[in-house]
Amino acid sequence: MALADTLEQIQNFDINEVDWDKIGIWPAWVKGMLAILLALGILALTYFLFVKDLEVTNAAVVAKEQELRRSFEVKSQQAANLDAYRQQMVELDQSLGALVKQLPSDTEVPGLLEDIDEKGASSGLAIGSIQLEPEVAAEFYIELPIRIAVKGSYHDFGAFVSGISSMPRIVTLHDYHIFPSKEGNQLEMNISAKTYRYKSQGE
Repeated sequence: MALADTLEQIQNFDINEVDWDKIGIWPAWVKGMLAILLALGILALTYFLFVKDLEVTNAAVVAKEQELRRSFEVKSQQAANLDAYRQQMVELDQSLGALVKQLPSDTEVPGLLEDIDEKGASSGLAIGSIQLEPEVAAEFYIELPIRIAVKGSYHDFGAFVSGISSMPRIVTLHDYHIFPSKEGNQLEMNISAKTYRYKSQGE
Protein backbone atom coordinates (compact mmCIF):
# COMPACT_ATOMS: atom_id res chain seq x y z
CA MET A 1 0.00 0.00 0.00
CA ALA A 2 2.89 2.35 0.84
CA LEU A 3 4.42 1.71 -2.59
CA ALA A 4 1.16 2.55 -4.30
CA ASP A 5 0.92 5.78 -2.31
CA THR A 6 4.49 6.70 -3.26
CA LEU A 7 3.84 6.07 -6.96
CA GLU A 8 0.70 8.18 -6.77
CA GLN A 9 2.64 11.01 -5.10
CA ILE A 10 5.28 10.86 -7.84
CA GLN A 11 2.61 11.04 -10.55
CA ASN A 12 0.91 13.99 -8.88
CA PHE A 13 4.16 15.81 -8.07
CA ASP A 14 4.37 19.41 -9.33
CA ILE A 15 7.68 21.23 -8.94
CA ASN A 16 5.84 24.54 -8.77
CA GLU A 17 4.06 23.45 -5.60
CA VAL A 18 7.29 22.70 -3.74
CA ASP A 19 7.77 24.83 -0.62
CA TRP A 20 11.53 25.37 -0.43
CA ASP A 21 11.21 26.82 3.06
CA LYS A 22 9.77 23.57 4.44
CA ILE A 23 12.22 20.98 3.19
CA GLY A 24 11.83 19.08 6.44
CA ILE A 25 8.24 18.10 5.66
CA TRP A 26 8.92 16.99 2.08
CA PRO A 27 8.05 13.41 1.27
CA ALA A 28 10.85 10.92 1.81
CA TRP A 29 11.14 10.06 -1.88
CA VAL A 30 11.61 13.77 -2.75
CA LYS A 31 14.33 14.08 -0.14
CA GLY A 32 15.97 10.94 -1.54
CA MET A 33 15.92 12.30 -5.10
CA LEU A 34 17.35 15.60 -3.91
CA ALA A 35 20.13 13.80 -2.04
CA ILE A 36 20.97 11.76 -5.16
CA LEU A 37 21.07 14.88 -7.34
CA LEU A 38 23.29 16.66 -4.82
CA ALA A 39 25.63 13.67 -4.67
CA LEU A 40 25.84 13.52 -8.47
CA GLY A 41 26.51 17.26 -8.60
CA ILE A 42 29.28 16.97 -6.03
CA LEU A 43 30.84 14.06 -7.93
CA ALA A 44 30.69 15.97 -11.22
CA LEU A 45 32.19 19.08 -9.63
CA THR A 46 34.95 17.02 -8.00
CA TYR A 47 35.78 15.39 -11.34
CA PHE A 48 36.05 18.66 -13.25
CA LEU A 49 37.94 20.47 -10.49
CA PHE A 50 40.38 17.75 -9.46
CA VAL A 51 40.22 14.45 -11.31
CA LYS A 52 40.34 15.95 -14.81
CA ASP A 53 43.41 18.02 -13.91
CA LEU A 54 45.02 14.90 -12.48
CA GLU A 55 44.34 13.04 -15.73
CA VAL A 56 45.97 15.82 -17.75
CA THR A 57 48.94 15.87 -15.37
CA ASN A 58 49.22 12.10 -15.53
CA ALA A 59 49.17 12.14 -19.35
CA ALA A 60 51.97 14.74 -19.34
CA VAL A 61 53.99 12.64 -16.88
CA VAL A 62 53.53 9.52 -19.03
CA ALA A 63 54.60 11.41 -22.17
CA LYS A 64 57.66 12.78 -20.36
CA GLU A 65 58.53 9.30 -19.12
CA GLN A 66 58.35 7.90 -22.66
CA GLU A 67 60.53 10.74 -23.93
CA LEU A 68 63.11 10.08 -21.20
CA ARG A 69 63.05 6.36 -22.01
CA ARG A 70 63.73 7.07 -25.70
CA SER A 71 66.51 9.50 -24.79
CA PHE A 72 68.02 6.94 -22.42
CA GLU A 73 67.91 4.23 -25.10
CA VAL A 74 69.62 6.50 -27.65
CA LYS A 75 72.31 7.58 -25.19
CA SER A 76 72.84 4.00 -24.05
CA GLN A 77 73.35 2.92 -27.65
CA GLN A 78 75.74 5.81 -28.25
CA ALA A 79 77.69 4.93 -25.12
CA ALA A 80 77.89 1.29 -26.23
CA ASN A 81 79.26 2.40 -29.62
CA LEU A 82 81.56 5.09 -28.24
CA ASP A 83 84.76 3.11 -28.84
CA ALA A 84 83.69 2.38 -32.42
CA TYR A 85 82.94 6.08 -32.98
CA ARG A 86 86.35 7.05 -31.62
CA GLN A 87 88.04 4.55 -33.93
CA GLN A 88 86.10 5.96 -36.88
CA MET A 89 87.21 9.48 -35.95
CA VAL A 90 90.84 8.35 -35.85
CA GLU A 91 90.46 6.72 -39.27
CA LEU A 92 88.77 9.84 -40.68
CA ASP A 93 91.56 12.04 -39.33
CA GLN A 94 94.13 9.77 -40.94
CA SER A 95 92.27 9.78 -44.27
CA LEU A 96 91.93 13.56 -44.15
CA GLY A 97 95.61 13.92 -43.38
CA ALA A 98 96.50 11.73 -46.35
CA LEU A 99 94.29 13.82 -48.64
CA VAL A 100 95.76 17.07 -47.34
CA LYS A 101 99.23 15.81 -48.20
CA GLN A 102 98.05 15.33 -51.78
CA LEU A 103 97.02 18.97 -52.08
CA PRO A 104 99.83 21.24 -53.27
CA SER A 105 100.73 24.36 -51.34
CA ASP A 106 101.37 27.71 -53.02
CA THR A 107 105.10 27.00 -53.17
CA GLU A 108 104.54 23.59 -54.81
CA VAL A 109 102.43 24.79 -57.76
CA PRO A 110 105.44 25.65 -59.99
CA GLY A 111 106.85 22.19 -59.32
CA LEU A 112 103.48 20.67 -60.20
CA LEU A 113 103.52 22.47 -63.55
CA GLU A 114 106.99 21.08 -64.19
CA ASP A 115 105.74 17.57 -63.36
CA ILE A 116 102.88 17.95 -65.86
CA ASP A 117 105.35 19.13 -68.50
CA GLU A 118 107.56 16.12 -67.75
CA LYS A 119 104.60 13.71 -68.03
CA GLY A 120 103.77 15.16 -71.43
CA ALA A 121 107.31 14.85 -72.69
CA SER A 122 107.71 11.29 -71.39
CA SER A 123 104.44 10.34 -73.12
CA GLY A 124 105.84 11.47 -76.48
CA LEU A 125 103.76 14.65 -76.68
CA ALA A 126 104.87 18.00 -77.95
CA ILE A 127 103.84 20.54 -75.30
CA GLY A 128 102.20 23.58 -76.83
CA SER A 129 101.45 25.41 -73.58
CA ILE A 130 100.73 24.86 -69.90
CA GLN A 131 98.96 27.89 -68.52
CA LEU A 132 97.87 28.45 -64.91
CA GLU A 133 94.47 30.20 -64.90
CA PRO A 134 92.91 32.36 -62.13
CA GLU A 135 92.02 30.57 -58.92
CA VAL A 136 88.42 29.69 -58.12
CA ALA A 137 87.45 29.87 -54.44
CA ALA A 138 85.04 27.28 -53.05
CA GLU A 139 83.77 26.99 -49.48
CA PHE A 140 86.65 24.94 -48.05
CA TYR A 141 89.27 24.87 -50.79
CA ILE A 142 90.84 26.81 -53.65
CA GLU A 143 90.59 25.38 -57.15
CA LEU A 144 93.64 25.91 -59.39
CA PRO A 145 92.71 25.48 -63.10
CA ILE A 146 95.49 24.67 -65.56
CA ARG A 147 94.97 24.89 -69.31
CA ILE A 148 97.11 22.45 -71.31
CA ALA A 149 97.68 22.25 -75.08
CA VAL A 150 99.62 19.27 -76.48
CA LYS A 151 100.25 17.58 -79.81
CA GLY A 152 100.68 13.86 -80.53
CA SER A 153 98.78 10.64 -81.24
CA TYR A 154 95.85 8.98 -79.50
CA HIS A 155 98.27 6.56 -77.86
CA ASP A 156 100.38 9.45 -76.58
CA PHE A 157 97.29 11.19 -75.21
CA GLY A 158 96.29 8.03 -73.33
CA ALA A 159 99.76 7.67 -71.82
CA PHE A 160 99.70 11.34 -70.76
CA VAL A 161 96.29 11.07 -69.07
CA SER A 162 97.38 7.89 -67.29
CA GLY A 163 100.56 9.59 -66.11
CA ILE A 164 98.65 12.58 -64.73
CA SER A 165 96.27 10.25 -62.86
CA SER A 166 99.18 8.47 -61.18
CA MET A 167 100.79 11.65 -59.84
CA PRO A 168 101.11 11.89 -56.03
CA ARG A 169 99.21 15.18 -56.04
CA ILE A 170 95.47 15.38 -56.70
CA VAL A 171 94.97 16.50 -60.29
CA THR A 172 91.69 16.03 -62.17
CA LEU A 173 91.26 16.35 -65.94
CA HIS A 174 88.27 17.97 -67.66
CA ASP A 175 86.99 19.29 -71.01
CA TYR A 176 88.90 17.19 -73.55
CA HIS A 177 88.99 18.63 -77.04
CA ILE A 178 90.90 16.65 -79.71
CA PHE A 179 91.19 17.81 -83.30
CA PRO A 180 93.50 17.26 -86.31
CA SER A 181 96.68 19.30 -86.31
CA LYS A 182 97.28 21.73 -89.14
CA GLU A 183 100.85 20.52 -89.23
CA GLY A 184 101.43 16.94 -90.39
CA ASN A 185 99.34 13.91 -89.50
CA GLN A 186 99.32 14.45 -85.75
CA LEU A 187 96.45 15.41 -83.45
CA GLU A 188 96.15 18.29 -81.04
CA MET A 189 94.45 18.17 -77.65
CA ASN A 190 93.33 20.99 -75.41
CA ILE A 191 92.53 19.82 -71.90
CA SER A 192 91.78 21.49 -68.59
CA ALA A 193 93.48 20.15 -65.46
CA LYS A 194 92.48 21.15 -61.95
CA THR A 195 94.35 20.81 -58.71
CA TYR A 196 93.29 22.01 -55.29
CA ARG A 197 94.67 23.46 -52.09
CA TYR A 198 93.19 24.15 -48.69
CA LYS A 199 91.56 27.50 -48.18
CA SER A 200 93.51 29.21 -45.42
CA GLN A 201 91.87 31.51 -42.88
CA GLY A 202 91.24 34.98 -44.24
CA GLU A 203 90.98 33.88 -47.88
